[in-house]
Amino acid sequence: MLSSVKVRQVKGVSAIKRRQARIIALQALYELDCTNHALADVILGRIAEDPEPVADDTRDFVYRLVNGVQDNKQHLDTLIHIHASEWPLDQIAIVDRNILRIAILEFAILEETPIKVAINEAIELAKKFGSDSASRFVNGVLGAVVASGNYKKTDQVTQATQSGGRSSGRQTPGRAAE
Repeated sequence: MLSSVKVRQVKGVSAIKRRQARIIALQALYELDCTNHALADVILGRIAEDPEPVADDTRDFVYRLVNGVQDNKQHLDTLIHIHASEWPLDQIAIVDRNILRIAILEFAILEETPIKVAINEAIELAKKFGSDSASRFVNGVLGAVVASGNYKKTDQVTQATQSGGRSSGRQTPGRAAE
């Protein structure tokens, strides 16, 4: 018997599974920002510790999110810095910073998630894991990024990254950050 609830699918992964993947990815990115643990170990650990079973497509999405953030951290952080210029990156709460990174990655780089969906999901993550004001902060920064229209990897953003960006400290599976 089919359920009467319709769940929207984007690229074969349901909205419920995508939310689960975002939560796991957020937890993994938080751990990576706070420790020198190896990327692959962190992701596997977060998946293993999730209270719900993690389907293969959900697991794949977790890897795409975490690796995507790690691979594009300099670009993502530049966008956050430009649109939250009153907040130095190291003063933005780790949870909030990673929620912003995930959302921007989804709509600007992966281009699979509609902008409104990415923003709404980020706000929900901020409500669940952030401070009382985190959802307003996340909404404001993401709104500014979208309003600028300059969020894809362009020469202008790349130039800003080279002049004022930070090192991404990217980790690869099996290697701890140095």
